[in-house]
Amino acid sequence: MPSSLLTILPLLLTLILALVLRRTLVALGVGIVSGALLIAQFDLLQTGRYLFDIAVKQFYAQGAWQAWHLNVLLAMLLLGSMTQLLSRGGAVGQFGDWLYSRIRTERQARLGVVFLGWLVFIDGIFSCLAVGHVCQPLSQRYGIRHEQLAYLVDSNASPLCSLLPFSSWGPYVMALIAGISFLPISPLGAFIEVALFNFYAIVTLGLSVLVAWYGVGFRPFVAATVVEPSSAVETKGNPWLLAIPMLTLLLVSVGLTLWSGAQQVAGWDVSLWLAKADIGASMRDACLLATLVTLMMLGLSGRGLTALVRDLSHGVRMIAFAIAILLCTWMIGAVIQDLGVAKLLAAWAKAYLSPHLLVAGMFLLCAIMAFATGSSWGTFAIMIPIGAEIAHNLDPHLLLPVLSAVMAGSVFGDHCSPISDTSVLSATSSGCAPHDHVVTQLPFALIAACSALIGFQLVNLAVPTPLVWLGVVSCSVGLFILMARFYTPWPKLITQT
Repeated sequence: MPSSLLTILPLLLTLILALVLRRTLVALGVGIVSGALLIAQFDLLQTGRYLFDIAVKQFYAQGAWQAWHLNVLLAMLLLGSMTQLLSRGGAVGQFGDWLYSRIRTERQARLGVVFLGWLVFIDGIFSCLAVGHVCQPLSQRYGIRHEQLAYLVDSNASPLCSLLPFSSWGPYVMALIAGISFLPISPLGAFIEVALFNFYAIVTLGLSVLVAWYGVGFRPFVAATVVEPSSAVETKGNPWLLAIPMLTLLLVSVGLTLWSGAQQVAGWDVSLWLAKADIGASMRDACLLATLVTLMMLGLSGRGLTALVRDLSHGVRMIAFAIAILLCTWMIGAVIQDLGVAKLLAAWAKAYLSPHLLVAGMFLLCAIMAFATGSSWGTFAIMIPIGAEIAHNLDPHLLLPVLSAVMAGSVFGDHCSPISDTSVLSATSSGCAPHDHVVTQLPFALIAACSALIGFQLVNLAVPTPLVWLGVVSCSVGLFILMARFYTPWPKLITQT
């Protein structure tokens, strides 16, 4: 095993290349190969075998198919096909025509993106794909920059899912929390308590609403269509070609999730249903049914079979790059695990973190880990049990705050990492480069992170909860006002709505 400095070298190389070259796939490839070389001690034959092994293990490992990975990939293919069907088949355009008489300003359009993200809450990856693809044509009409759309999509995906026990995140996190033997309350109760103090996720959602309302941080974009809606346009649009597939996707996702969990539990405990639910299969089947509904509705509306097949194949081609990025993200995650980077950082935390800085320090550590690995879930898996053990040994009263800090720091690091799957998918589905999305999102992420850091330190100092929230809100609003006044990542801030 390489030394500590060499261990983190592939991560540093990947992050630097992703930011400098602006080519995420190349950066991930370099990180995977360099990490594999270190693990194989620069034996080229062993390196090749290791790369082949970790690639295969993403689909088949320990005598079983990796259902979660396969289901996510199938769901991505289906979502990519469905969104291209909706876009090329005219459903999105007609939905836009219907909205055109109702959304009068750019501000309303931006808020619509936020609220659609809240509606599609079932999974972070799904939200990034669905909201980005669906809203991209609408953003052209209402003058929303691709970078701003990507920010609104990303900020209302994973941060929201991390707060909801009935999203795909809930069962995963509750399963990790349930493994803590000294947990004072039920896993569902602990998840809710942890979510209530997830300052980063809550502030991020609030900031996205402020950005949508005021439009700061992005220069104006001239929409392709700038005409006042007429009465003819008002009656032409058909919202149901888009709304019915989307509602099918949402309702079936929730229904199948609850049903799959209910099949494993004897009673009527919804929390146990969620804990036992097969999220991946539910998401896959919901996407399949929604795609079939889309094909049926477009066929009934006059879209020919040849055109539908062409749209399906175009959707697969459009999503292929995102799938390649996701596969490389999983592979580099395996390399990072084998290098022992997360365990190294966790050992440093246990050795050097003071009890008086435990909660805030845990937030920073998890942020670094998630940023370096591009995975919030991977950080959860490592740091929830380790963070709980550290808190239990130093101060048992800080157990739940430390778990909140782990959640918040992991979401923050993943949110602004250039190698995160949600960062990449938010960018590609919104029509902008991943590098541009990361750079323009970072100032807003830092505002939420600074506010969260203050909040966690106040919690560590046993400050009353109302005063903690007062400090968090004051910090986030103050920094937002300063950024709106002085920060200009683009030539001009949006000031007109």
